[in-house]
Amino acid sequence: MRIISANLNGIRSATTKGFFEWMAAQDADVVCVQELKAQAEDMTPLMLAPSDAAGVAYNGYFQYAEKKGYSGVGVYSRKAPDQVIIGLGHEDIDAEGRYVEAVFGDLSVVSVYLPSGSSGEHRQAAKFAFMDRFLPHMAALAQAGRQVIICGDWNIAHKEIDLKNWKGNLKNSGFLPEERAWLSRLFDEQGWVDVYRRLYPEAGEEGYTWWSNRGQAWAKNVGWRIDYQIATPGVAATAQRAAIYKDQRFSDHAPLTVDYA
Repeated sequence: MRIISANLNGIRSATTKGFFEWMAAQDADVVCVQELKAQAEDMTPLMLAPSDAAGVAYNGYFQYAEKKGYSGVGVYSRKAPDQVIIGLGHEDIDAEGRYVEAVFGDLSVVSVYLPSGSSGEHRQAAKFAFMDRFLPHMAALAQAGRQVIICGDWNIAHKEIDLKNWKGNLKNSGFLPEERAWLSRLFDEQGWVDVYRRLYPEAGEEGYTWWSNRGQAWAKNVGWRIDYQIATPGVAATAQRAAIYKDQRFSDHAPLTVDYA
């Protein structure tokens, strides 16, 4: 089972940069995308149901933000899910298009996009409000007795190893002590597993998935690891390999692929 997570920073932009041609060649079972920055009327047939290398179309499921050119998430699956859950049931969160869950038997695959707090205190407050309400949802998923893989841009680097300039970012959104402690609660209290980190406990710079558009961050690999596949222990234990694709740039993030047995 191959699962990919990719923040597209605009599905229309990523399309012009060749994302769907790349995706067709990956032989993925499920592809989770974030930051569509599109409404339903903007979506082309290619974006709605891209094909694999054999020409077989994926099933696509999306939650769009009400605000134009903002947020939005989606799940593409080779096999049609038994159920699709759109949104978390919180009006303000769902208006921003942040959660799609595809259910396949006793496995759920989720595409999630946590808010960024970097644009100001009001957005950091919205991020904390999201985290406060997402924590019990994560607990419920963990305790449901099913296998769950949650893919997405979490907008939080967990440990010092997860970003280049950690000392300079201790007071910045994405590396605040409260944010990092929240992720630790998911792992230490609820039992979730950071799949990439389990596979590669010492990986530093090679694990980055996002680079600022400022100051030659990409060229100098001044990056952050903020895109994760976070899974329940059973399915996490079957993860065999993970890869971050950097040969082409579809957005300011790099796709994260994990192969599960």
